[in-house]
Amino acid sequence: MAASTEPPAVGDVFCRATLTYAAPPPAPLSGPSGQVEVVVRNARRAHLPGWSECGFELVRHASDVRDWDDDEELAAVHYPEAEALARRLTGADAALVSDHVRRSAQPAAERRQQAPVRLVHSDFAANYASVARTAYRSVHGRGAAALARNGLTSADVEAARRLVVLQLWRNTGPGTMDLPLAFCDARTLRPTEARPFRYTGYVAGGRAFDALAIVAPPHPDAHRWYAFADMTLDEVVAFRTYDTELVERNAVFFTPHCAIRDPRVEPGRPARSSVELRVLCVFR
Repeated sequence: MAASTEPPAVGDVFCRATLTYAAPPPAPLSGPSGQVEVVVRNARRAHLPGWSECGFELVRHASDVRDWDDDEELAAVHYPEAEALARRLTGADAALVSDHVRRSAQPAAERRQQAPVRLVHSDFAANYASVARTAYRSVHGRGAAALARNGLTSADVEAARRLVVLQLWRNTGPGTMDLPLAFCDARTLRPTEARPFRYTGYVAGGRAFDALAIVAPPHPDAHRWYAFADMTLDEVVAFRTYDTELVERNAVFFTPHCAIRDPRVEPGRPARSSVELRVLCVFR
């Protein structure tokens, strides 16, 4: 009998998954991590308020890109599309994209491809403003093109009254995959549940910065996790990883996320394939 090509059914629950959290203080960050089994809910069936409140949201966004493996086409076509989307979602005066990352479970040896990250994390610590404000000094190539598209100078970025990093994640493979991306509702955790660590391995941008590892909650269901079932190429998840206003208020400015192993899918059949961009949203 031929195997069914239909994806497994998903209701209110996307799947159960084992998440890898950071070791809690005072243990060294590199110490034994916490393995926590959680229920990952199907975000399509949930009533979520949007990225500015819970940290993430699904957005309908068709693209003119034809080859998602072509880095030059992504830079020429998708960067301006992503900037326009980020301006619309945030109300920012300008939005800058100058690099991207493609992810696969079997990464090729090329500059903009990385494996999915299984650690529960968010991309930037509270001190990221100093990096973001100076990131466009003396830029050339794609960085200079981003400034030109937005009519900005590096001085405008440095002087911005507010900076937000909105990340855009797009599934470029089958709707059901082995390592989908899951997101934690930012309303269900506290700033103290994040531990900064120095990160030097991100292939886009080339700068070292402090990221955040998330510590396991006291109860497994304290953090509420979601994933979007059967994402199409005409959808993106927008999620916030930095906001200077929230940092100043000592509020949760990050959105924990990680790749999860979908137990319904055999590893690599099909493997994860995705594209992500970090958009620096500038409020003047």
